Amino acid sequence: MIKTIICEMLGIEYPIFQGGMAWISDAGLAAAVSNAGGLGIIATGNAPASYVSEQIKKVKTLTDRPFGVNIMLMSPSADEIAGMVAEEKIPVVTTGAGNPSKYMPLWNEANIKVMPLVASTGLAKMMQRSGAAAVIAEGCEAGGHIGELTTMALVPQVCDAVEIPVIAAGGIGDGRGIAAAFMLGAAGVQIGTRFLVAKECAIHQNYKDKVIAAKDIDTITTGKRLGHPVRSLKTPFSRDLFNKEYDMNITNDELEELAAGSLQLSAVEGDLKKGSFMAGQISGMIKKEQTAKEIIDELVLETEQRIRSFRL
Repeated sequence: MIKTIICEMLGIEYPIFQGGMAWISDAGLAAAVSNAGGLGIIATGNAPASYVSEQIKKVKTLTDRPFGVNIMLMSPSADEIAGMVAEEKIPVVTTGAGNPSKYMPLWNEANIKVMPLVASTGLAKMMQRSGAAAVIAEGCEAGGHIGELTTMALVPQVCDAVEIPVIAAGGIGDGRGIAAAFMLGAAGVQIGTRFLVAKECAIHQNYKDKVIAAKDIDTITTGKRLGHPVRSLKTPFSRDLFNKEYDMNITNDELEELAAGSLQLSAVEGDLKKGSFMAGQISGMIKKEQTAKEIIDELVLETEQRIRSFRL
């Protein structure tokens, strides 16, 4: 496996991040990924600061390797959690759903490696000026909240726009995808959907089964009308929400209310009718459950084989 500047910067074995997925990426999954040589990440989602504090304490008992915390900036607890990670001197903070500029001085002073998720070159440049250690360029193939550009188009443009390392995300699920990300200029990758089926991932079995059963065309994007599109697997809920976006008799507030709590219904309760099973377009490539170590070992082997066999 190619050692990159990200490995040196963070003290990790492989430049593979586990995505911060709300209601999914907890201390158990993060620790398993970190112990396997990647960077495990705890997701805060809309959870209260007390939950995040518990997860941080737990992950420290499960691994002595670097880990990260992902902060969703739209969360009502974002301010409190931002202060907490500074006090705890968390090694790495990733962010999503917004611009973390107001927190950057605090985190930089705490010597935290801040790596915001970006969906455009403009935000990437802003994050570099704010002192980010790297940026995560995520294409619209990803699961969950997404931007407009594909990974293939976004990553090289972000690499050209900034001097700090770029982590590629979105549509990466095997060694071919990782090798392609390196060719585009990335110094590492972030993977979410593949880790949904990790044995250490505590989501409901119905969620894992849906990912494993998915075909290439089995995801759908909703929320464009609301300005924050989300990719998930096709279900009665997601199809209904998609159709309602084109019904002008339904207000934006009503649409927001329809979606509220749907991720928890899928991840915790496995509700096949009302849950939002967020997953990326690589779902059709995933065929089995594995441990986090097995996933990372397989990714590393495939990447090495792909790079060695490359021919023009």
